Amino acid sequence: MSAFGSREAGPQATYENYLAEGRFMIQRARSTGEYVFWPRVAAPSGATDLEWVEAGGGGTIYAITVNRSRSGSWNVALIDLDEGVRMMSTLPDVETATIGARVAARIETAPNGPRVVFDLAEGDDT
Repeated sequence: MSAFGSREAGPQATYENYLAEGRFMIQRARSTGEYVFWPRVAAPSGATDLEWVEAGGGGTIYAITVNRSRSGSWNVALIDLDEGVRMMSTLPDVETATIGARVAARIETAPNGPRVVFDLAEGDDT
C-alpha cells in the first residue's frame, strides 16, 4: 500500500493519488465484502473498515447520453463496474454506445489530472 493509503489522507485525496500512480482503486468493507464508490469514510451499510483494492476494470454501460455543442460532442455514461458499484465516466473514443455493452477501464491524463475513462471491450461495437 502506498504511503497515502493511510488514514492521514482523506478518501478523495487517496483515490486521486492512486490514479496519479496509474492505479484504479476502489474501496471494500473488510467485514461485509461490500464495494464502495465514490470514495468515502463509511459504506452505505455503515461499515467503517474500508480498505483500498484494485478494481478489475470491467463493466457494463447502464446509461449513456451525448452532449453536443458547436465545439463538438462528448458522452457521459453511467458504468456498472463488475464489483457492483456504479460510476459516471465517458467513452472518449466513440460518440455513443449500446446500453449493456461491455467496457474496459483505463486511466487517461486530462487537463485537471488523471481520470478513469472506458473503452468498448473487444467484440462489443456500436
